[in-house]
Amino acid sequence: MSAGEQPRVLLVDDNEAILKRAAAVLSTSCEIVGALTDGRAAIEAVGTLRPDVVVLDISMPGLSGLEVAGRLRDDGTAAAVVFLTVHDGDEFLCAARAAGGVGYVVKPRLASDLAPAVQEARAGRAYVSQGH
Repeated sequence: MSAGEQPRVLLVDDNEAILKRAAAVLSTSCEIVGALTDGRAAIEAVGTLRPDVVVLDISMPGLSGLEVAGRLRDDGTAAAVVFLTVHDGDEFLCAARAAGGVGYVVKPRLASDLAPAVQEARAGRAYVSQGH
């Protein structure tokens, strides 16, 4: 992917309203390749859709976002992971980093922080919401 191309983003959250908000926020700066509500489906989709960035919720039924990120890391995926979560505690941030996440956005800051987090993750740089 060249620097001028929009990053290909896969959104994964069990809340449809959050998926819609995230897609709307990213629509001008990213290509949304999928929006899923299930962690297991996300693992399969990463293999077929080949996103540059996966935006993952931490708390989802079945496989959590942390489990999904860990499996993607173990599978050697090239996609960067940005967590989009309600959890603002340091323990969750540490767990997200340990699972391979490079971005961490708290949902109240979705509108202001998600797009820059995706761009930073695409460039291989960390991004954490202020006041996480």
